[in-house]
This record gives sequence, C-alpha cells and structure tokens, in this order.
Amino acid sequence: MEFTAAQIAHILEGKVEGNSNQKINTLSKIQEGSPNSISFLSNLKYENFLYDTQAGAVIINEDYQLKEKVSTTLIRVKNSYTAFSTLLEEYHKLITFKKTGIEQPCFVGEKVIIGDNIYRGAFSYIGSNCKIGNNVKIYPQVYIGDNVTIGNNTILYAGSKIYADCVIGSYCTIQSGAIIGSDGFGFAPLSDGSYKTIPQIGNVILEDHVDIGANTVIDCATMGSTIIRKGVKLDNLIQIAHNVEIGKNTVIASQSGVSGSTKLGENCVIGGQVGVVGHIEVANRTSVGAQSGISRPISEEGKSYFGSPAVELKQNLRTYSVYRKLPELLKRIEELEEKVLHLLPLES
Repeated sequence: MEFTAAQIAHILEGKVEGNSNQKINTLSKIQEGSPNSISFLSNLKYENFLYDTQAGAVIINEDYQLKEKVSTTLIRVKNSYTAFSTLLEEYHKLITFKKTGIEQPCFVGEKVIIGDNIYRGAFSYIGSNCKIGNNVKIYPQVYIGDNVTIGNNTILYAGSKIYADCVIGSYCTIQSGAIIGSDGFGFAPLSDGSYKTIPQIGNVILEDHVDIGANTVIDCATMGSTIIRKGVKLDNLIQIAHNVEIGKNTVIASQSGVSGSTKLGENCVIGGQVGVVGHIEVANRTSVGAQSGISRPISEEGKSYFGSPAVELKQNLRTYSVYRKLPELLKRIEELEEKVLHLLPLES
C-alpha cells in the first residue's frame, strides 16, 4: 500500500516540512533509505545520515535544529522514536492481518463459533465447543484444543499450541512453538522413592494485548487458572509454571523461569535468565537484572535487584566493589602476616 507524507503526518499528529505529496510504501533505516521509504532520527549518533539519506521522508523531533539543508521531506513530531514505533505497528497490522480465507486441509470440531474475516492455515486444528473472535489469524499447524476461547484480532503463528479450556484475549500475539496450557510440574513423592502424577485440571487465561514469544511455555493451573494479565510481554524461551499470576504490563526477557504459585506485580521488568522461586509475591514496578535469582518475597515497590540470590542493586554494587578488591586485600594480609612473624621473638 502507498501513502503520502501528509497522510502519515496526520496519523502521527505531526507536521510536514517539504513535499507533503511524497509517496511512501515502505520503511527503512535512515542509512539505507530509498526514494519511497520513510525512516526516523532519534539517536543523534546517526544525525549525519539525515543530510545525505535517500529516504523519501524522515521523522524527526519537533525541536530538532537542522545544521544544513536536507533533500528529504521531514515529518516533525513530539517524539520521533515513539512515532516511528506507532508507524511500525500500523505497518505490521497491514501485513499480518491481510490474510483471510481457509486453506485445506484443516479441521474444525463440533459446535465451534468462528467470527468474521478469519484466516485458517493448512493443517490447523480447532477442537469442539471453541469460540473464535473476529479477524483472528490461525497459521498452519496451529493446534487449538476443546473449549478454547479466543478474542478478536489475535494472531496464532505456525505451530503454536493452545490446550483445552484456555482463554486467549483480544489483540494477543502467540509466536511459533509457544505452548499455552500444558501440564504443570506436579508430582507427589511416594514412600518407595517414586513419584505420583498430580492431575492438572486448571487452565491458562491470557488477557488482552498479551504477547507470547516463540517456544515459550505457560503451564495450566493445578486447579483454577494461571493468569497473564493485560499488556504482559513474554520473550522467547520462557517457562511460566502452574498457578502463576503475572501483573499487567510486566515484561520478561528470554530464558527466564517463574516457579509455581508465584505472583509477579504490575509493570515489572525481568531481565534474561532470571529465576524466580515458587509461592512468593513480587511487588509492582520491580526491576530484576539478568541472571539474577529471586529467592524470597519482594514487598517494596519500585526497587531494582541484581545477583543470585538477588539483593537490592545498590547493595549489590557495594558488595561487588569489595569483591573486586579481594586479591589486593589478600596480598596485604599476607604482607602483614610476614611482618608480624618477623616481630615475634625467636624460640629458645
């Protein structure tokens, strides 16, 4: 599709400087622009590209002062990075939601309600008693179990699996290989050293605007629901255990794991390879650095933690500053020991 610079400026609530009729049909980096592409300048490390870019239009901050003339059309906005992100989102919608229709072969069970403007890819499977909303895109080899509900404008990419009884909200994105609703890790030890499987009869609920990364797994609850609240973003390769609740707008980076029955607060930021023990609560707006281990509850909001076991970031930095000096301190101790030994009287 093709738009003019003026149309894009209207979407972004910006102002055009230059050719308002400039045709735009793609996005690009500022250093790789083409006459029909649009780019942006946010990081001033790249401002030299603004003056020789081939891009048809560039989004810049409204207060940016030009150092020389430019040949490209400018769109001035309050925040160029945010504006370009909005543009990326709209462009992504045009691409991902354009697919419609039903490819064969695919399977649909009994008493299924399917909304309008649907896409069902080849070899996809929908179980019985499901409710699928409008404009849902189900890519090839997606599995949807019985009694699943999926809201409007949700995308399930190829090979993702939604187990029975799960509820997926509207405007969710589930990437390839993700599994929603697999059995929680529930086993009871027996006297002979073996383990008895505890049936997991709950489900998973994803609220609206939740993004699930590729090969991420969210286990169903033993009873009740594992709940991922509105706006949560989970990266690839994450494990969320049974009966976990993640507060709205929390983000978790790749290879992290949250153990069973733990509650993460709202607007938390969890770095990569973080481990969180089970049956604890973590306060709202908690930040956790990469490779940290959360081994106890966190009750105070808005704090940053790092290390394994994790402690407050300031305390961790103080501890590390001492740790770095240990070789020097050891050397000083050895020198002092030698001096003390020379001061001691000789044995008769």
